[in-house]
Amino acid sequence: MSVWSAVLLAACICVALKAFGYLIPARLLEAPRPARISDLLTVALLGALVAVQTLGEGQAVIVDARVPAVLVAAGLLWMRQSFLVVVVAAAAVAALLRLFGLAV
Repeated sequence: MSVWSAVLLAACICVALKAFGYLIPARLLEAPRPARISDLLTVALLGALVAVQTLGEGQAVIVDARVPAVLVAAGLLWMRQSFLVVVVAAAAVAALLRLFGLAV
């Protein structure tokens, strides 16, 4: 199976899943339990993505300058700072830690 065959198969599956979603009655999706599950699933997937991108390096777990940078970003977001401030502060923390040799 070539790469393009796999891409086309994945695209067809995605289109089929999207079309199937339109067939589900709205009353089922607007019920409290499915709505709550979808809200929590979104947060869980975003949290997993942040964890993998912060700590993952191939098959290994790496703790480097990204961890304190993400912690600073989380703290600033908790304090309701603007997104630009959060990004600049996190980048500055990672850069300074790497500059002074405290993190890889």
